[in-house]
Amino acid sequence: VQLQASGGGLVQAGGSLRLSCAASRSIFSVNNMGWYRQAPGKQRELVALVTSGGRTNYVDSVKGRFTIARDNAKNTVYLQMDGLKPEDTALYYCNTWPITPRYWGQGTQVTVSS
Repeated sequence: VQLQASGGGLVQAGGSLRLSCAASRSIFSVNNMGWYRQAPGKQRELVALVTSGGRTNYVDSVKGRFTIARDNAKNTVYLQMDGLKPEDTALYYCNTWPITPRYWGQGTQVTVSS
């Protein structure tokens, strides 16, 4: 089972994108969910987290610009990204938190031009 992220694209600095990730109910309903990203030459990092109870947390670099949300009826987690910066360029993935290695999917590319 892999979690497939979608919604990436090419956007100018200051623009917005919304990423989506659908999971099976068995995965989604009991897990905290996270959005991760990996830029070229860098390690994969946790960007945003939403707990099964709806609490959220963000890495400092995206606070005030990104919003994570989960729709329990659709078993989907979203990442609304506003005020995008070139340094946000990366491959974005969703996974549980803590990570479940077998759930890594292909990711979705986000490219922000200056």
